[in-house]
Amino acid sequence: DVQLQASGGGLVQPGGSLRLPCAASGFTLGDVVIAWFRQAPENTGDWREGLSCFKTEDGSTYYADSAKGRFAMSRDSAKNTVYLQMNSLKPEDTAVYYCAATRVAGDPDYYCSGFGLNHQALYDYWGQGTLVTVSS
Repeated sequence: DVQLQASGGGLVQPGGSLRLPCAASGFTLGDVVIAWFRQAPENTGDWREGLSCFKTEDGSTYYADSAKGRFAMSRDSAKNTVYLQMNSLKPEDTAVYYCAATRVAGDPDYYCSGFGLNHQALYDYWGQGTLVTVSS
């Protein structure tokens, strides 16, 4: 049974940092793409903003413009965990953050790219979300 467990959310002041772990179980982080999405409180629909993704095939990453320069993904293979390090947080980063994963069929760039991050339906497995609130 594949499961993703996101955690690490909380209240942080503007300019602060948080690291969100995404622990995977039921599959190993091989030949999959792991991504982070977020859903802002004012967004009551199903759409989630794609932020970043990590290709376990070669360890490469892709970041959406909103994440470039401030967010970074990393992996701890021994713990089967992927992290999202978030720095210089802003109030507009307040959201529920989700990690998601998909097994790669074909080209991993199909999933881990601007196209992939704009098509959340490509991701088969989702964690439950963790709330990040940026406020003074």
